[in-house]
Amino acid sequence: QWQLVESGGGLVQPGGSLRLSCAVSGFNLDDYSITWFRQAPGKEREAEREAVSCIGYSGGFTHYPAFDEGRYTSSKDRAQNTAYLQMTNLKPEDTGIYYCAINHADGRRCAKGREDDYWGQGTQVTVSS
Repeated sequence: QWQLVESGGGLVQPGGSLRLSCAVSGFNLDDYSITWFRQAPGKEREAEREAVSCIGYSGGFTHYPAFDEGRYTSSKDRAQNTAYLQMTNLKPEDTGIYYCAINHADGRRCAKGREDDYWGQGTQVTVSS
């Protein structure tokens, strides 16, 4: 049985940092990539989630410059089978629910945000003074 469990969200002031975790069971992160998505406030559907970072099965890191301006870094701990998203210099527009996901069609590729991808339950990040 597979499971992705995000944690580490919370309320942080602008300029602060957070590290989100995605604990994975049922998949070996040596063989699967993890993509992080943000669902902004007011966006209800899975299709409206935006990919913000991806850590590949081989350890390669993909960032999405339109969103993170270099402020997001994803990584993973093979021993813990856990992926991480380090976010720095947070801004109010970073607010949202953050999800980790695995591509249902090809686990070695970064997920595209399809409804049939494997998703965690999300963790809320609020950036506010």
